[in-house]
Amino acid sequence: MDSQSNGAAGLYVDLLKKILVNVIYEDPPLPNPVFTRTEFSRGARERGHDWPSVAHTMVGMARLDNVQMCLETVLAEDVPGDFIETGAWRGGVCILARGIFKAHGADRNVWVADSFEGIPPVADGGHPDDVRLAMHEHNGVLAVDEATVKDNFARYGLLDDRVKFLAGLFRDTLPTAPIERLAVLRLDGDLYESTTDALGALYPKLSPGGFVIVDDYLLPGCRDAVDDFRRSHGIEGDELRRIDRFSVYWRRGR
Repeated sequence: MDSQSNGAAGLYVDLLKKILVNVIYEDPPLPNPVFTRTEFSRGARERGHDWPSVAHTMVGMARLDNVQMCLETVLAEDVPGDFIETGAWRGGVCILARGIFKAHGADRNVWVADSFEGIPPVADGGHPDDVRLAMHEHNGVLAVDEATVKDNFARYGLLDDRVKFLAGLFRDTLPTAPIERLAVLRLDGDLYESTTDALGALYPKLSPGGFVIVDDYLLPGCRDAVDDFRRSHGIEGDELRRIDRFSVYWRRGR
């Protein structure tokens, strides 16, 4: 998408997205259990169909465009609150959020919530599809420590006091996090438990008119967690919209 911003701010945000997915220097993908490609493909990278070796996000352009749309909408409509991503990997999406806020002169926080140790093993009795996927076996790629993520922010000149880090398992950090209001809640925890923990702790802080983005809705455990939460909280009337084959979002109506 072209930036909803005008002039220099719009050019900055569009360039920032291209750098974050690294369609500029075209780093090769890493081996992973989903995609077998070993050479860089611009189309695959833009669709979020690889695990980059260098780029700071693996979500692709459609999902970055969605983050931009949500953030610029809440800014334009004065929906109060911060941005949070639960599951940040190398920090790319949060870097984009901070860049958008800064380009618009918005004094809002970006919360980066992650264990910074990778995906935890699924507990006994966990969702069977989460057990089968065993995502923790890929923590050699998926685990990125907090210092590295902070360094990535600093490389863009975006590490400042508006960026807040919440290190630890979501069930331990999110219920007591000093977050007053959220305008955009982005979930990228992969698993049933991680998704449920994040929604349970953070959805009550989401402003009416704010957005929930679910990166991993394609994964059965995550999808079941989202569907169960929406059903149990009576919010199935808030339309669930498709971003790409992996991801969905909805806007809070009440």
